[in-house]
Amino acid sequence: MTDRPGRLMLLDSASMYFRAFYGVPEIKAPDGTPVNAVRGLVDFIARLVGDYRPTHLVACWDNDWRPQWRVDLLPSYKAHRVEAERTGAPDVEEVPDPLEVQVPIIREVLDAFGICVLGADGYEADDVIGALATQADQAVDIVTGDRDLFQLVDDDAEVRVLYIARGVGRHERVTNEWVREKYGIDAHQYADFATLRGDASDGLPGVAGIGEKTAATLLGRFGDIAGIVAAAADPDADLAPGPRGKIKAAADYLAVAPQVVAVARDLDLGAGPEDLRLPPEPRDLPRVAELAHRWGLESPVQRLTTALVGG
Repeated sequence: MTDRPGRLMLLDSASMYFRAFYGVPEIKAPDGTPVNAVRGLVDFIARLVGDYRPTHLVACWDNDWRPQWRVDLLPSYKAHRVEAERTGAPDVEEVPDPLEVQVPIIREVLDAFGICVLGADGYEADDVIGALATQADQAVDIVTGDRDLFQLVDDDAEVRVLYIARGVGRHERVTNEWVREKYGIDAHQYADFATLRGDASDGLPGVAGIGEKTAATLLGRFGDIAGIVAAAADPDADLAPGPRGKIKAAADYLAVAPQVVAVARDLDLGAGPEDLRLPPEPRDLPRVAELAHRWGLESPVQRLTTALVGG
């Protein structure tokens, strides 16, 4: 469809500010507070707004990065991150102190600019993104470095992912064709693909002995996990003994993991189109100026202001 009103950009906020923190050299505000993640994130947003001109923009937030309902279904879900935090072992998802102190500043700056920040109690930012993308009546760009969100790509609904794993400046535009060329599946199958293959970063063990190639082959033949499980139980199904045995052995895991991996799509976030609209200029200019001065953010704040007004 080409007559949809504008374009919605959804930011996977944590994914972006982690990348800003690790990708931007240490910079400190006048009082000594580190602000490299703040500066980097503001510059990321300025670049994306300038390049794609969204009419609506949401910084999607992790109100709960490890929801209990997902842990109840699959206790291993992100368990290694909890252990890393408990033991002090390094982990890319553990928020280091120099980044933790910047998160409230990020929220302040976004609020002063009038950029909508949305989270949902008991859910991750991925779920907020899933709900907004699914319920949107306009084209959607999802900005993330998380492959799990490939499951939301929908060419017919004009939902794509701007994949920033290699950096915002080198991001890839993920469409169904992109997913098919890379993984041999359609985007709507990606959650089942990840469930079968596993993902150590999320504590998903996957099905032992099933790698990406076999997972893609099984999904191509049987459509989804339900179809694969049914085929494994059917002695007449065209399924070799090896994969059949592996699927049967993983029955308990496959009964719960798809619900863990699938993002929520039906959340009521209590926000309408006007709440998500990107303002044509900073909403609170005096506050933006005060924050820029206090935290030494004059240059990135000016770049984002210029991007908003279309300069």
